[in-house]
Amino acid sequence: MSETTAPLAGTTPAAVRSRRARISLTALQIVLGLFYAIASALPKLIAHPSAVESFDRLGWGHTGMYIIGALELAGGIALLIPLLDSVAAVALSALMVGAFVVNITVVHGPYAATPLVLMLPLALIAWARRGHTTELLALVRRRVGRQG
Repeated sequence: MSETTAPLAGTTPAAVRSRRARISLTALQIVLGLFYAIASALPKLIAHPSAVESFDRLGWGHTGMYIIGALELAGGIALLIPLLDSVAAVALSALMVGAFVVNITVVHGPYAATPLVLMLPLALIAWARRGHTTELLALVRRRVGRQG
């Protein structure tokens, strides 16, 4: 083992694996967050011709395009916020279910499986960060309790 990979004195192999898993999960969240915010939402929000054409073909027009783009942007950003990451992963998964259904029933396109593929890492994030959802609910309950 080299100096750069040697665990700290007193660190168990399980703790090292756990740390690597947390780092990998965080990297996955960053990649997905950037994907949803930049690669997926941005073309819709700037009305890129390819996005406009796709949504016009669906019959959803500019309004539908902007709504989906805003949802993707919000989800992508929320994936990067620790308290919101699990909820964002669930919400984006729901959006991907809708995208899959539209791809199968309306578009009949060759990329129908793409939303399903994106749901796999989102499900992993939602499950692995489920403690953040518990923290968020506790925070909301405390705030509501103070007001009521």
